[in-house]
Amino acid sequence: MSDKKAKDGNEKGGKGKLMIILVAVGMLVIGGGGVLGLVAAGVIGGGHAAEPEERGPKLVRKGEEDPYMPKTKDKEGEGESMMDVEGIGGDEYRTAYFTFSDDFTSNLKDSAALIQVGVACSTRRDGRVLIWLKKHELAIRSKLLQILADTPEDDVYTIAGKEKLQKRMTDAINKTLIEKEGFGGVDAVYFRTFIIQ
Repeated sequence: MSDKKAKDGNEKGGKGKLMIILVAVGMLVIGGGGVLGLVAAGVIGGGHAAEPEERGPKLVRKGEEDPYMPKTKDKEGEGESMMDVEGIGGDEYRTAYFTFSDDFTSNLKDSAALIQVGVACSTRRDGRVLIWLKKHELAIRSKLLQILADTPEDDVYTIAGKEKLQKRMTDAINKTLIEKEGFGGVDAVYFRTFIIQ
């Protein structure tokens, strides 16, 4: 009889353990599904965070109003936006230009030659970039003169050399704007005039 009791005890203990394991697995499945549902709904785990908003001047699509676009003075003295009619093709974003008020004149590196260039730059960002270019024109002018003085004469006679100079000037303008305003935004530099003597 003691063997029979021991056998019944093992069967009851085995069934009990199996039942405990099944209940534990069931609770894990239900609990895990509930947690997954709460995460997906954004209740826990921070949800799906929105993309961080872009800092600084925003890209302006063609046809969109730019609240920061500097105004020009017309004949009656009233301000009007510098925004022109945009074409429907090409770039998705409008391009605005800033022309430096005076030409740049400098000696070239290790040369008796002089360079004189008229410079403009472009941005697809809002009008704050244009405002900052005007505000910091003196600091930018100083950096660009340093770049011109550090340019070898051989570089200014080739297209590749001129493109390299434009890239260096764009980088210098953006670096200056970042130092002064925390954001660059200039896409390219263009030569309005280019004279070597």
